[in-house]
Amino acid sequence: MKVSIITATYNSEATIEGCIKSVLSQDYPNIEYIIIDGNSSDYTLSVVNAYKQRYSDIIVISEPDNGIYDALNKGIKVATGDIVGFLHSDDFFNSENTIKNIVKEFSKGKVEGVYGNLDYVNSKDSNKIVRHWKSLPFTKKLLNRGWMPAHPTVFLKKEVYDKLGLFNTKFKIAADYDMMLRVFSDESLRFKFLPEVITKMRVGGASNRSLKNIITKSNEDYIALKRNHLDYPLWSLVLKNFSKIPQFFRKS
Repeated sequence: MKVSIITATYNSEATIEGCIKSVLSQDYPNIEYIIIDGNSSDYTLSVVNAYKQRYSDIIVISEPDNGIYDALNKGIKVATGDIVGFLHSDDFFNSENTIKNIVKEFSKGKVEGVYGNLDYVNSKDSNKIVRHWKSLPFTKKLLNRGWMPAHPTVFLKKEVYDKLGLFNTKFKIAADYDMMLRVFSDESLRFKFLPEVITKMRVGGASNRSLKNIITKSNEDYIALKRNHLDYPLWSLVLKNFSKIPQFFRKS
């Protein structure tokens, strides 16, 4: 199976090379790597184009966009893989075997999605784990408890996006949560939890950079819960926020 990995980037000269190397170091041979750049004004494109000249499987699109979800949607539209996943420009895969292990789970039987665990790491020292997001095998009742898989670890069949659509760009911060609710609420789809760390994410994401963003995130989460017809959206939101607390104490 062919895997499309999408990276959205904008002025990421400090981290983009590590992200690219993480993809290129994978020991799975059939990878299409798509980089969507928002018309960066620093040296991001210089780094990206240097790798594109050496690796024919890298697709680069650089143009102004309307934010990260618009960029990810562009990537999904041009992806030709059977499986689609994301790796943000500040992030990297946990090991060289990550994609191979994910594809193995898809190969075992009928499954439309595979997801795993996520480590948040210190922005200066990537060996220092700040927060460990340990996921669970999926059951639909988990959604009402505010549960969601760590979105950067979720790999879906391309046909899922063909069926359910792209990220809703009306959301500024919570389009990934809205997408996860949309996907995991579809009872025709089946998912497999891979109990290993898939992605390491440097701290400092858009959703937690300021109090204003935290408030915006919570408001958008509530809207997403209502849009996707969760039974008790306000209670689910409360549980979702409280469920994050143990992640700061759990390291494995």
